Amino acid sequence: MSRDITPDVQMIRLFLTEPHPCSYLDDKEATTAFVEPGIEIDPHLYSQLSDMGFRRSGSYVYVPRCEDCNACIPARLVVKDFKPTRQQRRCSSKNRDLNVWVTTNIDETEHYPLYERYINERHSDGDMYPPSRTQFKDFISNLWRNSKMIEIRDEGKLIAAGVVDILDTGLSAIYTYFSCDEPKRSLGTYTILAQIRLAKQMQLPYVYLGYWIKNSPKMAYKSNFQPLEVLKDSEWVLAD
Repeated sequence: MSRDITPDVQMIRLFLTEPHPCSYLDDKEATTAFVEPGIEIDPHLYSQLSDMGFRRSGSYVYVPRCEDCNACIPARLVVKDFKPTRQQRRCSSKNRDLNVWVTTNIDETEHYPLYERYINERHSDGDMYPPSRTQFKDFISNLWRNSKMIEIRDEGKLIAAGVVDILDTGLSAIYTYFSCDEPKRSLGTYTILAQIRLAKQMQLPYVYLGYWIKNSPKMAYKSNFQPLEVLKDSEWVLAD
């Protein structure tokens, strides 16, 4: 694919899934549009698609295309203006003893048990249950060339991990999983704070947090990170 891809973005073919139960809203059906499989998506094109509200899941780049619902709103954090809340400052303080690593190597024998337990304990009602090694390979360890894995360790033991993709304008948070044994650490929050720190170090302006859904408790945490921009009518604007 040509590097001068600005007009080509509009020509990419999308393939729609059949309507299926929504993972986030119990009374809704979802339809997903996937970028045509086989198209080479380089980091620049991927960045453009992300600015249009697309997300990556494993080897697929997708966007919701639900007929009667537009609840999934793309959201991104403005890194330079981020000021942690009191709760987030406490989270950082509680986890000062942890070590944060950024790598492109994933030891499946270490990561998969953590991922498996996380899905079993936190998302047994979701479409990723039950977990499997094949699912893990497709969804997590299939890193793209612009992907990084953030590892959080307690005295060498892996207790949290998050996959991020490096875009032209920011980090895209793909997926996070963590130990449920230490709820006081708020490891989900701490992993996002680690992603924000990484974006600052790389001088990237945004952290793309995926879709914010007003009536989904699973997505409520995203509004705790401010200032948050949302994509409305093809424009990124500050969230109300």
